Amino acid sequence: MEVVNAIGRRKAAVARVFVSEGAGKITINKRDLANYFPSTILQFIVKQPLAKLGVEEQYDIKINLDGGGFKGQSEAARLAIARALIKINAEDKPALRAEGFVTRDPRAVERKKPGQPKARKRFQFSKR
Repeated sequence: MEVVNAIGRRKAAVARVFVSEGAGKITINKRDLANYFPSTILQFIVKQPLAKLGVEEQYDIKINLDGGGFKGQSEAARLAIARALIKINAEDKPALRAEGFVTRDPRAVERKKPGQPKARKRFQFSKR
């Protein structure tokens, strides 16, 4: 099997994923997964598509992460891994879609409007 690549985005985070056959090693920005995401919850989020299909030990994954915070980065990586697994085996798509791993989450920060302190917040109204 050759290297399969895919891209995932969430909020301001972009994940580029390269999947190849291997022993289940996940490398993010040239660092180990446990080193990059010390939180076990974020590690779990990244591994969810692999766990769903039961292929954690079959693929080596190299991820380039850029932008956003750690939560957005982990979810971007999850989407990219799911897309790469679908490229490898198209029959896996219904199982991943049922868990919601194939859908790009469109929610992002609303822009700040002029004449306001934030996107929705208004300056205090003064009657006099």
